[in-house]
Amino acid sequence: MDVSFSELKRVPSHVLQQRLETVKELKNDPLEMYEVAKDKLTGEHYLHYAYLHKQVAAIGPQSTGEEIFHQLLPLDTDDVLGIIVGDEAYIYPEAWDRAFLRNGPEGDYVWFDPAYTEDETQSELIGRRIQETLLRFKQSAELSPQAVQKLMEELDRARRRDNSE
Repeated sequence: MDVSFSELKRVPSHVLQQRLETVKELKNDPLEMYEVAKDKLTGEHYLHYAYLHKQVAAIGPQSTGEEIFHQLLPLDTDDVLGIIVGDEAYIYPEAWDRAFLRNGPEGDYVWFDPAYTEDETQSELIGRRIQETLLRFKQSAELSPQAVQKLMEELDRARRRDNSE
């Protein structure tokens, strides 16, 4: 399998271990590690981030309450150079603003796109605006066809405004 990881929905962890090599270690302490890694087959670069998660509620004598998670952010050539010379930020989550691979089910890595959180926040804001508009309408006790028409026009204007933002 010498295709780009970006073409796969799930990437087995053993494939990553075979194909990735460290180009430059950026940070390595007991809780987290950052490195620039390269796919030996495709030449693609990734920012590899690993962190130790300590579970406070770990139960049982065999449980250490610790788990290591890995994430791989695809990098273009400019990103690689910027990170290596120290001009470009790479710290998670601030610099991780596009799709990346992360530990997934059954030892595979899956793609995660952080952009959905921005969409979710925007949708919540729109929902609150609609809810407030409907509440004002309900409290006004004006239920004439003209009042309903005015409400619909207000909601339509709000929709157009939200779509243009």
